[in-house]
Amino acid sequence: MKMQNLEDLLHDQVRDLYDAEKQLVKALPKMAKAASSPELKKAFEDHLMQTQGHVTRLEEVFKHLNHSAKTKTCEAMKGLVAEGEEIIGAKAEPEVLDAGLIAAAQKVEHYEIASYGTVSTWADQLSLSEVKRLLGQTLQEEKQADQLLTNLAERQVNLQSASR
Repeated sequence: MKMQNLEDLLHDQVRDLYDAEKQLVKALPKMAKAASSPELKKAFEDHLMQTQGHVTRLEEVFKHLNHSAKTKTCEAMKGLVAEGEEIIGAKAEPEVLDAGLIAAAQKVEHYEIASYGTVSTWADQLSLSEVKRLLGQTLQEEKQADQLLTNLAERQVNLQSASR
């Protein structure tokens, strides 16, 4: 795809995010299954439903950009998902595994926060108010998911894994 302007770059990055979210739809059930903490399992299950909404929201963004919804392989998410799968496959005590799952999930959230923050800013600069609103809504949800994981880690999971 030839990028001649910021709108082309925005479209390219939305395609990348679309693939990233679709990869997460496949990865989150595995993370939920691997979690031993009921709260962490629920957080992953809830975020799966939210992530499915992110996919739908990106499809709306494509419509506002007058493009069909097509993915571009998100290599960064492929790597982050692979790291998560490594943790799932590790021979770890349940509490330690949960701490590793949170770390892997927060890496994903931080990537998404950076990505959605960027494309949301570009949409604002391009006066694409509805695109900005949609991307900004997902950005806020990603920040909330990250905060939930931080809270789970700090008040429960990390304490349990440290006492092993």
